[in-house]
Amino acid sequence: MKKIAYRALLAVNILFAASLLISYLAVHVSPDKFALPAFFGLAYPYLLLVNILLALTWAVLLKFEALISVVVIAAGITHLTNYLKISRSTGKKEGTFKVMSYNLRLFNNFESQNISSEKKVLSFLKVQKPDILCLQEFYVNGDPALKDSSVKSALGGGYYSHMKMIGNGKNRYYGIATYSKYPIVGKGEIIHTGSSSLSIYTDIVIKKDTFRVFNNHLQSFRLRSIEKSFLEEMTTPDDKETLDEVKNLSVSLKKGFVRRARQAQTVKAQVNSSPYPVIVAGDFNDTPVSYSYRKIRKGLNDSFVSSGYGAGFTYRGNYPPNRIDYILYDNALECRIFNIIRIRYSDHYPIAAYFIKKP
Repeated sequence: MKKIAYRALLAVNILFAASLLISYLAVHVSPDKFALPAFFGLAYPYLLLVNILLALTWAVLLKFEALISVVVIAAGITHLTNYLKISRSTGKKEGTFKVMSYNLRLFNNFESQNISSEKKVLSFLKVQKPDILCLQEFYVNGDPALKDSSVKSALGGGYYSHMKMIGNGKNRYYGIATYSKYPIVGKGEIIHTGSSSLSIYTDIVIKKDTFRVFNNHLQSFRLRSIEKSFLEEMTTPDDKETLDEVKNLSVSLKKGFVRRARQAQTVKAQVNSSPYPVIVAGDFNDTPVSYSYRKIRKGLNDSFVSSGYGAGFTYRGNYPPNRIDYILYDNALECRIFNIIRIRYSDHYPIAAYFIKKP
C-alpha cells in the first residue's frame, strides 16, 4: 500500500513539475505559432502553489523527491518575483507624480444586479487625486462629450482628457480614457484590426518634460455574459464568435492568446517608435507568464516588481484571481511606490504608481 501511495504521489509530482516547466515557455513562444504553453502560463500561480505543497509534503516525509519541485520552482524564480514581492518599498511620495490605471467594468451597468458603480468610482478617484488616470471599459450612455465634461467635474476639475469610444448605434459607447492634470500636447490611437480592443497614446508635459502615456485594453477571453452581449454589438460580423466557439472554452482561450500576442506586437512597435520616454498602462488581459506581457515589457520596468508589496493579483472576478493590470515605465523614470487598492467597485482592482524623473 505504501508503494502504491509513493508511486502515485511521485507521478502527480512529475506531472505538475512538468506542467510548471511548460508554463515557463509561454513567455518565449508566440501563441500564434504554438498555443499550448500559453494555457499553462495562465495557470502558473496555481501550478506553482501545487508544486510548493508537493515539495513540503516530501520534506515532511524526509524524502529527496522534494528536490523535484524545488529545482523546477528555482528555474523560474523570476516569474515568481513578477507575482510576489516580500519587501516593502521605502520610497517617499514627495516630488512624485501619481499614475493610476483602472478597468471599470462599464461601471457595472451590465452586471446581473445592474447597479451602477459610477458615483462610487468617481468619488473614490476624486479622493485619490491621480495626476494621470488611465481608465478601461469606460461606459457612456448618451453624449460622450457631455460625459467627459461631467467626469472632469466629478474628479475635481483641472483635468485634460483623451478618450476613444466605440458606439453601437443605440447611443451607448464603450472605450478607454486618459485624464491628466498636466497639459496634453499630442494624441494618437493604435488600431487593433478586427477587434473591439483599444489602445491610445497621449503626449503629456510634466514639468517641461514630455512623456508618452499608453493606455491599453487588450483582447479579453470573451467569456463573460457582458462580453457576449454588449461588446459583441460593437464588432463586425467577422469578429463574432459563433455560439459553438463561445461554448468551447479552449477555442475562446486560444483566440484570446493569439489576438493579444498580435496586439502586443503592435503596441510594442509604437512604444519603440515613441520620441519621448513612455509609460505603458492598462488591462493587458494576460499574466506576467505570457508572451504578450514579455513582449510589451521588454526594455521597460514593471512598477509592481520595482516597488510593490505582497501578491500582485489585480483581477478578482468570477474566474481565478490573477495579475493582468500593469503600469510599465521607461528608464528615464524611477518608481518610488506602487499600490494595489483593494476596493470592489469592479472585477479589477485599481493600481497606482508614484514616479519621479531621474536626474
